[in-house]
Amino acid sequence: MNLFRALRHRNYRLHFTGQAISLMGTWMQRIAVSWLVYRLTESAFILGLVSFMALIPSLVLSPFIGSFVDRHQKYRIVVITQFGLMLQAGTLALMVFLGYYSVWWIGVLSFIQGVINTFDVTARQSLMVELVDDKADLPNAIALNSSAFNAARMLGPALGGILLSTYGEAVCFGINFVSFIAVIGSLLSMKLISKPIRAKQESTWKGFQEGFSYLKHSPHILSLILLLTASSLLIIPYTTLLPVIAREMFGGNATTFSWFESAAGLGAMGGAVYMARTRMGTNLRFRVVKASGLFAFGILALSFASWLPLALVSTLLASMGMMVQNSSINTYIQTHAMPAYRARAISFYIMAFQGVFPLGSLFIGALTQAWGIHYTMLFQGMAGVLITVSFVIYIWQHISRKYVPI
Repeated sequence: MNLFRALRHRNYRLHFTGQAISLMGTWMQRIAVSWLVYRLTESAFILGLVSFMALIPSLVLSPFIGSFVDRHQKYRIVVITQFGLMLQAGTLALMVFLGYYSVWWIGVLSFIQGVINTFDVTARQSLMVELVDDKADLPNAIALNSSAFNAARMLGPALGGILLSTYGEAVCFGINFVSFIAVIGSLLSMKLISKPIRAKQESTWKGFQEGFSYLKHSPHILSLILLLTASSLLIIPYTTLLPVIAREMFGGNATTFSWFESAAGLGAMGGAVYMARTRMGTNLRFRVVKASGLFAFGILALSFASWLPLALVSTLLASMGMMVQNSSINTYIQTHAMPAYRARAISFYIMAFQGVFPLGSLFIGALTQAWGIHYTMLFQGMAGVLITVSFVIYIWQHISRKYVPI
């Protein structure tokens, strides 16, 4: 039970249960949207554009939304955003069911979902510390959230694929709509003591400036966000290349691609289980170094792999390293950021992770088109090594400055 110790807190248990159910519906909707867009257009570019529209709000809006969240009750924001996401899913389901839809409308709804999601993720991550009474269980709570996300990532598309092929897209959208009943019901069942907002009642722009200033004067947090930004731009987009790896490197088909997806999901789950054993006081920055090294090693091994089982193991290791790296950074920010600036610090994390990722996907996709899959993977692996070494040098310099005799 040590692995699930955060579940002993009632509010967190409600949050975890509701999110676990809702995430299944979210992943069903994701694959249904992708399939619907491709079915309507038969264009990989339009498919990528719709995905880009859903993610770009994280890059543009996150820092400003962090300022907004710091000045308002996080619980209330999460409840409102869940109702908003439920309405978005219901609108999509109704439009498809009635046959009144187009790629333009799907793109608009995807963008709206991206905006709401940016508010939701920032507020929900910031709320986590209030759901766990014993702060020593906070790292475990964050890791269990990641476990639920990765479990849904593995099961949601599989179940959604069956429903999609049997009943069509409208059913997947409808199930996602219904799944929000669980998370909203869980939120309304919580017993939270409203804490006064200590942040100054200032404009969003002023709040953003103060948040950026706080980040500049917190090098221990800034260095992690810069590492994640570089990783999201150059390395993490390897996940978008898995179909190309399956087909071009191993002459595979959809089944081969599903093996790579399963290996990535299994690695992420293994990383989440490892993080669930983390206790307060663990040196998370050193853990980031080890995880980043494993991530780079997995990508390099994958670039040289000519035997399918070795490639699958390499994918598993890369995904595990990525999971531990990102989760460690998330945990460090939540446990070390000042309460008045926590949402803003988390918003920069979201921008570095979710916001930069679509730009990285476009860049890595173009690189693959020009260089081929083997050299692109090699480039990503070497970039991972350089990022890890740079962070090690930074930590060493920081330690040296700290202990230099005066």
